Amino acid sequence: MKVSLALALVPLLAAAAPSPSDKHHSKPKPKPKIEGLGALAVKAGLQYFGTAIDNVVLDNKNYTSIAFNVSEFNQVTPSNGMKWMYFEPQRNVFNATLADQIVKPARKAGQLRRCHTFIWHNQLPGWLTSRNWTAPELTAVLENHIKAEARYFKDDCIAWDVVNEAFNDDGTWRDTIWLRTLGKSYIELAFTFARKYVGKKTMLYYNDYNVERVNNKSLAVVELVKDFKKRDIPIDGVGLQAHFTVGRSPSYNETSASIAQFNKLGMEVAITELDVRLALPDTAEKSEAQAKVYADTVKACVDAKDCVGVTVWDFWDPVSWVPETFPGNGNACLWTEGFVKKPAYYAIQKVFQDAAA
Repeated sequence: MKVSLALALVPLLAAAAPSPSDKHHSKPKPKPKIEGLGALAVKAGLQYFGTAIDNVVLDNKNYTSIAFNVSEFNQVTPSNGMKWMYFEPQRNVFNATLADQIVKPARKAGQLRRCHTFIWHNQLPGWLTSRNWTAPELTAVLENHIKAEARYFKDDCIAWDVVNEAFNDDGTWRDTIWLRTLGKSYIELAFTFARKYVGKKTMLYYNDYNVERVNNKSLAVVELVKDFKKRDIPIDGVGLQAHFTVGRSPSYNETSASIAQFNKLGMEVAITELDVRLALPDTAEKSEAQAKVYADTVKACVDAKDCVGVTVWDFWDPVSWVPETFPGNGNACLWTEGFVKKPAYYAIQKVFQDAAA
């Protein structure tokens, strides 16, 4: 069979060594992908590292590009949209608009959702607080609200903060519309209604601040959990809000001990609202101290028997709740106003990297 000269030379040309100039045209190696804190948290053994998101910044593309980045935050919590005054602003009139503005893009991004909150003493609508209810009336209102909201978000929530901040710092019961009308039973009613209507895999949490140490308040929550377990009232977890202040924050050992007291009762634990405020003006020294508090808190969760994740209460300083609530304090978040990551961000990153090593 006659073979053309061109075809006959193909093997010889293919075997020839590349010229020096060929090396300069080789395809560059792709840069390694930079993993965010959410991705690193999973490698470190947590389910998630997440953030709360408020609706007021959803028109800021710099903000949303970070907030709905599943590598950076693989879990989100709507800051306000699920609270009573927004979800049921009028009796039997339910409005999920604000919550959906966060839940829907989070779902699309593949982020987990923690839902917050069914029962709280704040941010209640006027129709609820402006009249006196009988116990049967308020019980019906409570069940109706939980039923409507739980069913609406049934498949969206890995966890619900069922009851928020029911105790004073000394361990006594907080004076609320719920306690005054229903007595201490309102918490078990809320958890019972929640279990009845939420998704089967949704974890039910009690959530509070200043329970990150073993103290009167956290011990009151321990007693609540013990009582619920004894009487088969459904409860799955305890949320440690972790709103901290530089110079007055619990140590790694203190937070670890508090997590452990709930784990011993079979409770899942999460750090649910972490931020670390400091007295303004900020300094490099204060930023480093802040970074240590963030790192110690995250490490306490990573090292715990059953702490599933950490959520920061927003990540961008301009939308933090701190300056308005604590005048003279601020800069509590992980990103500056100019969207620059702070030392605290890199301190958390190192905790996760060390845990995964």
